[in-house]
Amino acid sequence: MGQKGATGGGSGEGAEDPRVTELRSAVARLRRELAAHPAEFLDRGIAEEELAALAAMARDGAPEVPRLRRSLLLIAGAVGSVSALGAALTGVRNAVELFGGPPGSTGE
Repeated sequence: MGQKGATGGGSGEGAEDPRVTELRSAVARLRRELAAHPAEFLDRGIAEEELAALAAMARDGAPEVPRLRRSLLLIAGAVGSVSALGAALTGVRNAVELFGGPPGSTGE
């Protein structure tokens, strides 16, 4: 497998893991769309907090898969009923899945 690196972000270390790049991009898109969404909803704060956590993991460059999945579930629960955010949420889900399929699909 590729380098897993320590949790200190490698700011000048050559090529970045493309999965991390995709995660960073997807999270940034959903954060922008959530910020621009005019309606308030009960769990908006939860979604914002978990998106910030995902952004931090992507910035560090070595996200922990169980934590990625937990954040994704919380975000999906918080914004899943807001259809305007559906495409961006799907992008985050797809980016998380790049780190490994659902538990049980690869013998986890």
